[in-house]
Amino acid sequence: MGVTNILIALVPVIAWGSIGLVSGRLGGSAAQQTLGMTMGAVVFGIIAWFIYRPTLDAKVWIAGILSGLFWVIGQGGQFTSMKALGVSKTIPISTGMQLAGNALAGVLLFREWTTGRQYTLGTLAVIALIIGAALTSRVDKRNATKTDRHENTGAGARALTYSTLGYVAYTIVIKSFEKWGNVGDVTNFTHAVVLPQSIGMFLGAIVFVIMIGARKEMWQLPSWKNIITGLFWGTGNLFMFLATIKVGLAVAYSMAQMGIIISTFGSIWLLGERKTHWEMVNIIIGSVLIIVGGIMLGTM
Repeated sequence: MGVTNILIALVPVIAWGSIGLVSGRLGGSAAQQTLGMTMGAVVFGIIAWFIYRPTLDAKVWIAGILSGLFWVIGQGGQFTSMKALGVSKTIPISTGMQLAGNALAGVLLFREWTTGRQYTLGTLAVIALIIGAALTSRVDKRNATKTDRHENTGAGARALTYSTLGYVAYTIVIKSFEKWGNVGDVTNFTHAVVLPQSIGMFLGAIVFVIMIGARKEMWQLPSWKNIITGLFWGTGNLFMFLATIKVGLAVAYSMAQMGIIISTFGSIWLLGERKTHWEMVNIIIGSVLIIVGGIMLGTM
């Protein structure tokens, strides 16, 4: 895989793994966090355009805006689920569902795995990641009154379903244009799509906020504060798409989800989400499996 490629793939691990913690610290409703995050993404997109000066043609705009709109569905659902279930439960479950969706897309749609070794290692790695994510989200039922008293399971499950569909589509759109869209220089396309994508995200976020009846919250302080969250996301997003060029969608996205370790432990230590001893044992075992799965992907 190469040391440089691994380093590129590890940037989203840190950047995306910190999103739930940063947004949790900055506060705000799901609507404000989503809107603020997209504003930060636009700021990052403008900076990236000035640095790389890529060509913005029609294909870039179409791919970017479509991807950005799908992302809003994914992120809005995830923030909604965080409010219903908590960060330490939402992120692991969401991660497992996204991993399964993107791994299947990478293998079935884009034919990224071609050898028996890749199928064996890749399948085992994704299974390890999904099981690890599931373990980190397990709840000690003996203490359910303590750990779940603020949870809304039904709302969280619904939000996670449409969140996963949005997140998977957001990556598939970009990869499809790279593979079948005759975009020329793929690296230039990846740099170029960041700005249109962020604009699509911002427009979608406004629609999302209006649809959930949170128009009055839109331009309050928490929305502006969450621009910082968007800068973290933008960094991870750019490097994740750069990694897909080097190692493919299935591997790049799966490695990016190793950030679950940062978000899970950070939510416990920094956001004060309480866990029982039994839950911590599961979190530690799950985190080890996630690390093992990431290492396996890195050796492919």
